[in-house]
Amino acid sequence: MTEDKSYSFFVIDDDSVLRSLIRGILSDAGYSYAGSAVNGEEGFKGCQDKRPDVVLLDIQLPGSDGIDVLGRLMQLREPPRVIMVSGQATLARVQSALVLGASGFIVKPFTAARLTDTVAKALRGDLHPAPE
Repeated sequence: MTEDKSYSFFVIDDDSVLRSLIRGILSDAGYSYAGSAVNGEEGFKGCQDKRPDVVLLDIQLPGSDGIDVLGRLMQLREPPRVIMVSGQATLARVQSALVLGASGFIVKPFTAARLTDTVAKALRGDLHPAPE
């Protein structure tokens, strides 16, 4: 089942391979690519301009922490659903992300099925209590 093509996504991650991987998986699943950024400031500005439905946000970014960017995104008039992506998934990081308003959390490395399932659940409003 493909998802509604009207949903758009934005990727904020300094790893170009991961950005391309996420873009390919979600585009193949029927989501619209709104853009990407390599750091938090560029990503925040891109999200302000593009207003995506969902943002895939790395926790460790050059210049600013992904948790800080999450907090700023949640202050937008119409905040996107934000899924945190990290290879450093400590309980404290997961909890702080969820408290700030993250809709989900994906641990690197992940499968295409895990990514598309998490995005679909975030768009439906089904929160993930912790990474799998």
